[in-house]
Amino acid sequence: MEEKLEWFGEWFDSPYYHILYKHRDYEEAKEFLDNLVQYLHITEMHKVLDLACGKGRHSIYLNRKGFDVVGVDLSEQNIDHAGTFENERLHFFIHDMREVFASGQFDFILNMFTSFGYFESEVENEKAICAAAEALKPGGKLVIDFLNPYVVVHNLVPSEDKQVEGINFRINRKLSGDGYIVKDIQFRDNGHHYHYQERVKAIRRIEFLDYFRKAGLRLVEIFGDYHLNAYQKDSSERMIFIVQK
Repeated sequence: MEEKLEWFGEWFDSPYYHILYKHRDYEEAKEFLDNLVQYLHITEMHKVLDLACGKGRHSIYLNRKGFDVVGVDLSEQNIDHAGTFENERLHFFIHDMREVFASGQFDFILNMFTSFGYFESEVENEKAICAAAEALKPGGKLVIDFLNPYVVVHNLVPSEDKQVEGINFRINRKLSGDGYIVKDIQFRDNGHHYHYQERVKAIRRIEFLDYFRKAGLRLVEIFGDYHLNAYQKDSSERMIFIVQK
């Protein structure tokens, strides 16, 4: 019997994922990346890993700024697309972040825009952080940009409809009993009914700090938004962790 894909393996490889999220604010993302580059003092001499890079948009942007970047993602379709932009200082690979990619090779690892919290167990989360730590050079830094669970859960919109490219996406959200922010996405296209689900664990700050401690990483800073303002538990949009090996 064919093994069932984990939800992120199935949904992120679907063309509908990219249709639904086509209007994401990439200008804001570029501004965030510019702010990080300045804060971290990334130079052309450094090697950067974009962990869970999607279609590689942010890796490509960083490379165009002159940086040596590797992007990895679990989705074969994402990497096929990203690979068309490769050059001598930009490479893409299919990779599961729960496994070590390249031991001790990177000055900076960026895990952007809530590309974490997808797994079913704490052990897998810890394994992913430990794998990232293993890929860092001594003194290297890991950036994890995650949603602020306190604000997201408090402001959860139970349901909405989104019309994109003639498709009506019906989206229902809830906090599950086991602590996941669950988004059910249903729609019809070409006479077929589709149902996908996103599940992101509402990981608290204290839990991340425990992951970092177990991986031998030291907390440097927590920012609360893409302008790198200080994190405020009750009001910040994001939890952006800067940790060092």
